Amino acid sequence: MGKGLGFVAGTVLGAAAGAVIGIMLAPRSGAETRAMAADMANDAWDSARDLYEQGVDQARAAATDFGPMVDAKADELRAKVDLARERMDQLREQLNEAVASGNVTPAADVVVESAVDQQAAQRQAEQADASSEA
Repeated sequence: MGKGLGFVAGTVLGAAAGAVIGIMLAPRSGAETRAMAADMANDAWDSARDLYEQGVDQARAAATDFGPMVDAKADELRAKVDLARERMDQLREQLNEAVASGNVTPAADVVVESAVDQQAAQRQAEQADASSEA
C-alpha cells in the first residue's frame, strides 16, 4: 500500500506543479496571472472550507441521531430484563408452592429463595447471633 500511496502523492504533486508552471508561462501579464492565481487559491480555500463544514454538519447529525437510538435500545433491554426477572419470580413462586404442597421433592433438600429472602434470613441470623452473645 505504501507504493500505491506514493504513486498517488506523486501524481497529485506533479499535477499541481504542472498547473503552476502552466499558469506562470501563460501569455498574460504578471498582474493578471497573480490575480488569477489568487482567485484560484481563494476558490480552493472556499471549497475546502465548505467541504469541512459539510463534514462537521454530517458528524453532528450522526451524533444527535446516535444518542436517541442508544437510549431506545437501552430502554428495550431494561424492559426485557424486567420481564425476565418477573418470569423468574413467578417460576420461583410456583416451585416453592409445589414443594410446599408436597407435589415435588427438591433434590438434597434445596429450598429456592429469592435474593431478598436470603438477605432477610441472613439479617435474622446475624441478629440472633448478636442477641445470644449479649
